[in-house]
Amino acid sequence: MELAQLNAANVEGVEGFLVQVEVSRSEPGTGTGRTTVVGLPDAAVRESIDRVTPALFASGVTHRPGDHLTVNLAPADRRKEGPAFDLAIALGLAATIPDNRLPPLPRDTLFCAELALDGSLRPVRGALACALAARSAGLKRVVVAPANAQEAAVVAGLTVHAPTTLADAIDWLRGGLTVAPVVTAEPFVSLNVGGPDLTEVRGQEQAKRALAIAAAGGHNLLMLGPPGSGKTMLARRLPGLLPELTLEEALDVTRVHSVSGLLAAGHGLVRQRPFRSPHHNVSGVGLIGGGSVPRPGEVSLAHHGVLFLDELPEFNRPVLEALRQPLEDGHLTISRGGGRLRFPSRCMLVAAMNPCPCGYLGHPTRRCVDHQDAIHRYRSRISGPLLDRIDLHLEVPAQRPDLLHAVAPGESTAVVRARVVAARDRMLARQGCANAALGPKGVTEHAQPDDDGRRLLHQAVEDLGLSARAYDRVLKVARTIADLDGRASLSLDDVSEAIGYRVLDRPMV
Repeated sequence: MELAQLNAANVEGVEGFLVQVEVSRSEPGTGTGRTTVVGLPDAAVRESIDRVTPALFASGVTHRPGDHLTVNLAPADRRKEGPAFDLAIALGLAATIPDNRLPPLPRDTLFCAELALDGSLRPVRGALACALAARSAGLKRVVVAPANAQEAAVVAGLTVHAPTTLADAIDWLRGGLTVAPVVTAEPFVSLNVGGPDLTEVRGQEQAKRALAIAAAGGHNLLMLGPPGSGKTMLARRLPGLLPELTLEEALDVTRVHSVSGLLAAGHGLVRQRPFRSPHHNVSGVGLIGGGSVPRPGEVSLAHHGVLFLDELPEFNRPVLEALRQPLEDGHLTISRGGGRLRFPSRCMLVAAMNPCPCGYLGHPTRRCVDHQDAIHRYRSRISGPLLDRIDLHLEVPAQRPDLLHAVAPGESTAVVRARVVAARDRMLARQGCANAALGPKGVTEHAQPDDDGRRLLHQAVEDLGLSARAYDRVLKVARTIADLDGRASLSLDDVSEAIGYRVLDRPMV
């Protein structure tokens, strides 16, 4: 009996794990011609033999169809999914036939690619997660499809090879992988340019100020205003104000997008902060993540970026309530019978809603037709606990169309972004994180106002009925306002402005 062993990988959640592929072939004439794949494979893995066999023939590999083949995927107690095992299984089958003159397969190499029937290599989801798992396990090389090469090459310490076909991979193994072509990673350069500019939003200077505060401190933001007031325009300009992705952040974002199949073929790291804007009919699984095969949801795809929920009250309330934990913790845990999966979700929530069902409450030229009870029911679709987790509640009033052209363009995105980056640098130097991520101890150490500011905040707690969470969030916003203005301590004005961004905490009149 011939036996070949080599390394592949699979993905659970957004984490990769190593899988040892063992291929056993019976001696000629003693087998029944059956092929068995064991190790909790799904349908795509079981079908791999039907892809691998013609790929081997197309690559000129001698095959003995009468042999009994057993493919074992270890560890046997973890479910294996997808076509990423094709290349490893094909090389294992080829290595068990003496006529193919393959040397012993390298044990320090990960093989991860799907095979087409003509033997060409196709990309797979989660190549970055698999490469990270390979490095953690001490492997030195990775063999992937060309479309996954840049993605895998960003993992330092790994040598990446990207054959175009199975025949190329076999030839490289025969000659020794040490002389095979190596893929090098492109230099990482973060991009925060080319998006829509703030100068395109006429007026709304207060809203732009709130946008800068949210970007600097990483705060969640809710905009309340009638249709056409510019809420969506403002939200879509927020990513351009955020600091550039660091290399570590880019790795996190790329891993989530790769596992979700959203990374463009041939690309390496994601270089821009994500902006996700799901429709209000999105399901809980679509927004939060999960499913029979757990995948990241929109909140994870927005990791280190912006999750924009337009028409917030139109979202299913249970779906919105499920956002509370990931917004608070920066990650979410999905439990299944087979284990627990953790998905990252440290994003900025930016939401927009109308002030009333008809949308025209407070409009300068149109009359609201809703009764007070209808307005109350509309706003109560957003629960108090969810509102508590939104730091800035902002009114975005309607602008008179005849006055828009008379308003001079405001500051550009580049000018505002420079202030935002300077403020974020102050936060990182002082406490190592953005103000929105401060814990209770950090708020006590870095976000305490002077005596006048403390008295004003205590009065606001009594008048508005703010919770302890809202109290802390007001202090975090005040800390960000001071950082934007370059001040080391919090003043009465900082606290007053921060309290002003709690619009929906005020009783309706």
